[in-house]
Amino acid sequence: MESPSIFAVAVDTSEFLDAAIGRVCQDLGSKFAESIDLAMVFASGYSPDEFDRHLPLMQELLKAKHVMGCNCETAIAAKREYEGKKCLTVWIAHLPGTQLLPMHLDFERNADGGAIVGWPDEISGQWPAACKLLAIGEPFGFPMDGLLERFNEDRPDVEIIGGMASGAITPDESRLLLNAETFQTGAVVIRLSGSNYIQTVVSQGCRPIGEPMVVTQSERNVIFQLGGEPALVKLKKIFDTLPTREQRMVEHGLQLGRVISEYQENFEYGDFLIRNVVSFDPDSGAIVVADYMKVGQTVQFHIRDHETATAEMQQLLVNQMSNHPIQSALLFTCNGRGTRMFPEPNHDAELLSKTLGADLIAGLFAAGEIGSVGGKNFLHGFTASIALFSEKAIPCTNQN
Repeated sequence: MESPSIFAVAVDTSEFLDAAIGRVCQDLGSKFAESIDLAMVFASGYSPDEFDRHLPLMQELLKAKHVMGCNCETAIAAKREYEGKKCLTVWIAHLPGTQLLPMHLDFERNADGGAIVGWPDEISGQWPAACKLLAIGEPFGFPMDGLLERFNEDRPDVEIIGGMASGAITPDESRLLLNAETFQTGAVVIRLSGSNYIQTVVSQGCRPIGEPMVVTQSERNVIFQLGGEPALVKLKKIFDTLPTREQRMVEHGLQLGRVISEYQENFEYGDFLIRNVVSFDPDSGAIVVADYMKVGQTVQFHIRDHETATAEMQQLLVNQMSNHPIQSALLFTCNGRGTRMFPEPNHDAELLSKTLGADLIAGLFAAGEIGSVGGKNFLHGFTASIALFSEKAIPCTNQN
């Protein structure tokens, strides 16, 4: 019988990164006797130079088979989101029967526009069963959307979870960590195959208003007509039916959800990919959305507020936990959440900890969250993407 997975988390808020590393490694060494298959490292508030000098030592210090991480605006550990603080969070896992394949991917421009390079030889051909990817990207130059689209087409059964490094003002400030190397560009990815311990949750934090509608005229990311009428006319009709509180929510944070699979009669949570409504054109009656929209797509307006986000995240977690008991989690939550969205600090970390009944949580505030909705991988915003880890391997019958 396969031994269970084991997890541990340590955090330190020392002024200097080398001191934080020493304390975190000492803490983890005192409570973890198994071999470390994977360590995830998130560092907030430290300089890129400190990151380059000290974090490549983590693999040797921990004696971990693989290490992955990045710098970020805010690191997360247990019930805390360390907003505005220097913080080093390290999450470690013993994953019996799981094979890990690390890769650093980068984007190279060419005459055809560009290509993603760095693929290891081992990824060609048929993949093992139960593959999942953990991915962290550099937000300024790496086309994560393009990578996700490629996987959706070539390997549609592979779920990808993760986020984009955050906190950098300029591209040269971003840092990615993979084993004993740091990178300023690209994406670091680890493929997990064999025994599968991971379930995923993507909480977009929205609820629908009005009814689903069909796009009847559009160009790129501009919707001119919905159901044969100017898009703004449709929105105005919905707006006039809403209570005053929801009208204020429309004025401050209107979203549009597009149906991921049209082969359904009814649409619920998880059936829509949520995108921001960027602007309006009163002259043409058009709505500009942060995504390309095609004629024939089904869409529905959504609103986002902290109460909806709380209820949706909690319900999704409870639903997923009913399948398999959860021991630990990696949380990739938007840097537009936290105290920018919720009235109290530590919202997502506390809700995750309370719902799971465990504090073995680590993560970061991301500049874009990666997760699967409706069976496809997307790059999201204002979302909490969560990798949930079970104690025992989850049976899986799919072949990739």
